[in-house]
This record gives sequence, C-alpha cells and structure tokens, in this order.
Amino acid sequence: MVSQLKMDGKNILIGVSGSIAAYKACELVRLFINAGANVRIVMTEAAKRFVTPLTFEALSGNAVLEEKNESWCSDLNHIGIGEWADIFIIAPASANTINKLANGIADNLLLQTALAFDKTILLCPAANTKMIENPTTVANIKRLKLHRLEVVEPQVGKLACNTVGNGAMADPKVIFATSSKYLFADDFWTNRRVVVTGGGTIEKIDDVRYLTNFSSGKMAESLVTALYAKGADVCYITTREPQDIPPVHVIKVESTDEMLQYTIDALRIAKKGILSKPSFHNDISQPQLIQKTPWLFMAAAVSDYRPAFPQQGKLKKSILDDKWILEMVKNPDILKTINKDGIKTVAFKAEMDKANALKNATTLLEEKGVDAVALNILENSKSFGTDTNSVTLIRKDKENIDIPRNDKLNIAFSILENLKEQ
Repeated sequence: MVSQLKMDGKNILIGVSGSIAAYKACELVRLFINAGANVRIVMTEAAKRFVTPLTFEALSGNAVLEEKNESWCSDLNHIGIGEWADIFIIAPASANTINKLANGIADNLLLQTALAFDKTILLCPAANTKMIENPTTVANIKRLKLHRLEVVEPQVGKLACNTVGNGAMADPKVIFATSSKYLFADDFWTNRRVVVTGGGTIEKIDDVRYLTNFSSGKMAESLVTALYAKGADVCYITTREPQDIPPVHVIKVESTDEMLQYTIDALRIAKKGILSKPSFHNDISQPQLIQKTPWLFMAAAVSDYRPAFPQQGKLKKSILDDKWILEMVKNPDILKTINKDGIKTVAFKAEMDKANALKNATTLLEEKGVDAVALNILENSKSFGTDTNSVTLIRKDKENIDIPRNDKLNIAFSILENLKEQ
C-alpha cells in the first residue's frame, strides 16, 4: 500500500549530511523516483566522503547542489532550490547538523537551505548512541520540534561503530511514508482521529485450530495508508500482521470479542480529540484541543459465529467420533453493539448475490445505523486477496457512487474524497 503511493508532480528536496547513513539516502531517492516524484539533493562537504554527488545525480537525474556549483544564474542555490521544493527531507541528519540547525547556524549549503525554507522540514537523525542521547542533542531536537520541523525518530540497530543502540536512521520506507502526510494533507482529514478495523477474525476451536475467513486485510491497509497520507490520526485494529502500512498505531487482535472491546476503547479515546502543534508562525503558542468528529471504517471480515466451547490443548481424533459436530454460538454484532453517537461510521460489505447485493447493503445502512456502506461484489473465494477492487458507495439520502475497478489504494483515496460530502 505505501509502496503503491503515487507522487507524480511532487518536488522533493533531500539534504544529505555527513553520516555513514548517507548510503540509505540513495534508497530514499529511488523510492521517490519510482513513485513519480521529482527529486533534487543538497549535500554537505562531509557527506561527500560517504557518497559522491555523481551517485545522486545518476539516481535523480538532476544536478546536486554542493559548495562548488552553487549558481545564481539558475535555481541551483540555497534559495531557489528551496522555493522549488514541496518538502525538505534531511536524511541523514547528523548530530552536528541537528545542533547547528537548532541554533540558527548556517555555515554550509544544507543549513543555509534549511534556514531559508518555509515549508515542512522532515528531520531524520542518524548518529552514534552517545551523540544522539547527549543532553545537548536531546534538548535541540526538542527545540526543533517546537518549531516547524518534524522528526522521524531514529531506530535501535547495529551502528557503524559496531555497537547496538539508538541512533540508526529510520528505514527509508518509513521516511517515504511519513512524507506522504505532508504532501497529501487534506484539511478535512488532517488531525481527525480515525479507527480502521481489518482482516478476518480468528475464532479458537482449541490451541491449534481456529475458524477464520479469506479476508487478506489489503483493503483495510489501503484505507490506513490513504487516511495517514491525508493527515488523519489513525488507529488500526487488525487480525493480520501489517505488511505495507505507514507508522500508525496498530492493535493486534484475534477474536470478534477482542475486536469489539478494542474498537470501543479506541473510539472512546478518539472522541477526546487531539492536541494541535504550535505553528511555525506562532511557535510560542500553546497547543489547542482539536475536536473533529471521529470516523470508524469497519473493513474487517467479522465471523458471525464462534465455537461454543473452545478447548485448551489439542483435541485428539481418538476422542472424537467419525463425525465431528462443532457447536457454534452467535458472535456479537460489532456495528450494532458500539455506541455510534458522536462518530461517523462506514461499513464494508462483501456480497456474492449480485441480484440482491445493493438491496442488502442498503438494508445494512438502516439496520445498523451507519453513515455509509462500501459494497464490494465478489465472484468467488479467489476474489479475496487481490490487489484491485471496485466499490459502490451507498450513503443516506444521497446518490450511490460507483467507484470503478482500480488498485485498492486508489479506491481508498476515492472513498475518502467522496465521504467528505457526508
């Protein structure tokens, strides 16, 4: 899903400072190029000791801004290149760069570009653990967060000094995903808390057997990715191990009961709103509580029934008859059970009965008190797990919207755009 993000026409400026993690910036450039973005690079002299400008020029197809080639006859200078860019990603950001940036020091082209840049700067620290956790560096990162800079936190890993600790630059895929919420921000979804459920619930028979369904969770992951890119604060409740999603809050569950309880808890928290960050133009202001109506996207395939008496251990064939009759009881209906006051709810419904699919989805709209239903008509079990989908969006007192077959991420973006009218 994240890997399917398209950034056609987006202008990405990447600043590379002196860190062994500079080699990771090559992969970051490749991710943006593959997504259709235009990429340019500014390098410090120290960075050139790790990766040459020629490498980045070959990857990006653009001249690299460095000390020896700054020109005022074009935009290849620390002012022009910043005016061209939609976002400035400093990856890696060395401890030296971080501490200078926090104190307004601009003694190289990268820092001069950052000082003149008035849009989003994404800072991706990379340094030895002792350097990144030095009180001065810690304090300066906090200071930068209070301004317009966003930080993609470093990760724990094996460092160049052959030690294991905090300070490894974030994975390029995480940086790529994080940038999306600043490139695709939508005022309607930004700072709105959203809960998404995904995957097929798992109902235990014994400690080695369970009942589930064919749901892959791909549509839910596409929704998570699109919502994150639009700026929403996403909580993803899923039965599947996420494969390709941005850095959102993930809750792993198994059964329908677990999914119900965590959904209730997540919605309770969502209704409390979210604190804003001080803006660049008024960085001494206090954060304000933003209270936008939360949304729930119920994209999980929830089991209607579960075994009445789940067993501990493994049931042996020797104690079972030639016919094994498994007694089942009805699961709670999550959409009917949750309190929908103060939230907007979208249900996802898969149907194989083409003749009655639209009628059944419209009935669900009324019976379960949801605001919209995304109807997906399946051919057979092989329809699960595909990368494409087609959806009919059904809403109260509005015309149905047919979203033609496309990859699931584009379907998710279309759903979100149409729901803004809700």
